[in-house]
Amino acid sequence: MKRPGPEYLHYLCSVYRVEPAALGYDGPCICGHGHRMPGIVRGGLKEVKPESSPESRELWVKPLSDSTADGGEEDENVLRRTLLAMIAGTAVPLNDSVLGAADNIRRRMDETLVSTTVSPAMLDHWEEAATSFGRQYMNTPPLQQLCDVLLEFSTVRQAMERHQPIDLQERLCALAARLSGLAGIIMIDLGDQRLARSFFRTSRAAADETGDRALRAWVTAREALVPLFYGDPREALNLAKKSRDLAGQTPCAAKAMAPVVEARALSMLANAGGKKEVVDQAKRALARARAAFAQMSPAQQEDTVFGYTERQLYFHQGDALTRLGQTVEADLILEQALEKYDGDLLDQTLIRFDQAQCRLLEGDGHEALRLGRDAVGRVGDGFRTDIIVRRAADLAKAIQVKCGDNIEGLQDFIEHLATMGPAPETPAEPAV
Repeated sequence: MKRPGPEYLHYLCSVYRVEPAALGYDGPCICGHGHRMPGIVRGGLKEVKPESSPESRELWVKPLSDSTADGGEEDENVLRRTLLAMIAGTAVPLNDSVLGAADNIRRRMDETLVSTTVSPAMLDHWEEAATSFGRQYMNTPPLQQLCDVLLEFSTVRQAMERHQPIDLQERLCALAARLSGLAGIIMIDLGDQRLARSFFRTSRAAADETGDRALRAWVTAREALVPLFYGDPREALNLAKKSRDLAGQTPCAAKAMAPVVEARALSMLANAGGKKEVVDQAKRALARARAAFAQMSPAQQEDTVFGYTERQLYFHQGDALTRLGQTVEADLILEQALEKYDGDLLDQTLIRFDQAQCRLLEGDGHEALRLGRDAVGRVGDGFRTDIIVRRAADLAKAIQVKCGDNIEGLQDFIEHLATMGPAPETPAEPAV
C-alpha cells in the first residue's frame, strides 16, 4: 500500500507502458520520457487520463504475465551499471535501486526453488508429521485430528502440483497415500462411509504411483474396514483377500492385518456359531495373522495406524472370536488386549462392547447392559462418534431381542443413546 519510489515507479510505467497518472500517482517519471510509446519525449504526446471506474482501470493496469516479465534483466542491468560506475572510480551509494534489484533477484530464486522442487528436509518434516498423526489417532478427538490431517494433506497437494525429481515425487505420493488413508479411517469413525470410500480411493491412486506393494496392501486392508463396519462382510472379505495378494511375501503390516479383517468378515457371515466350515476358515485366517505379525519389524509393531500393534491383534482376534460364539477363548484374549492398552480410548471402548456381547451370548443380559453402560460412560463428548453410538445401539438392541424389556435400565440406556445422536441401523447380516 506504500507509494513506490521513483526508480520503481519508472519500472512500473515501463512495463505497463503508461504514465504515472494512469497508475494513480502524480508527477513526471524520472526518466523524462513518455512510456506509452517508447522514445517519445514527455509532452510530445498528450496524456489521456483514464476514467476512474474499476472497469476502465482494469483496461489500463494489466497484471504481470510471463509474456511481459523481463526475467530479471532490468535488475541485472542495475547491478551492471553500478559495477561499471565503481570500476570507473565513481562513488556509488547503496541506494533503493540497488537494494531493490538485489531483493528481486533473491525473490526470483526463491520462487524458482519452491516451484521446481521440495527439499528432502521438508519432506522429512511432513513424514514425521504423518507419523505423529498416527500416534495421536487413538487419543485425539476425530474431528480435531481430521482438520490437522487435511491441512497437512493440502500442503502436500500443493507441492505435488509441480513436477518434482522422481525420488521426491515418489515420497510425496507415498505421503499423500498415508494422509488420505488416515483421513478415510477418521471418516469411518465419524460415520461418513461415502467420504471414507472417497479418501481411500484417492489414497489407492497415490499409492499406485509409488509401486510400493506394502503401502498398496495397507490402503486396501484399511479400506476393507468400511464395508466391515457398515454391514457388507462379503465386500470386506474380497478386499481383505486382495490386500493379502498385494502384500505377497513382503513382511508388512497388511500381511498381518488382511487375514484379521478376513477372519472378522467370516465371523459376521458365520452368524455367531453358524456353519462349522466358516468358523474353521476364520480360525485359520487368525493363525496366518499371528504368523505374519511375528515377521513384522519392531517399528511396524509399534505403529497404531500405519503399522499393526500387538494390542490391536489381540483386540481383533477377540472381536472375531466373539462373533464366532467362542466366548471362553474370546474373553481371555479380550482381557489380555485391555491390559496392553494405555490410552487408545476408541479401541478400549470397542473391546468393552465385545466383552458385553460375550456376557449376552452366555445369557447374562444384566451384566451385558452394565458393561455397555460403563463403556459409553468412559467416552467423552469429543470421542462419541458414529461408530461408538452404532455399537452401543447394536448391543442394546441385541439385549432387547434376547432378554426382552425386563432388564432394568435398558430403556433408559436406549433413550440416553438417542440423545447422543442417531445411529443408523446396521443392515441385516447376509447368510452364508
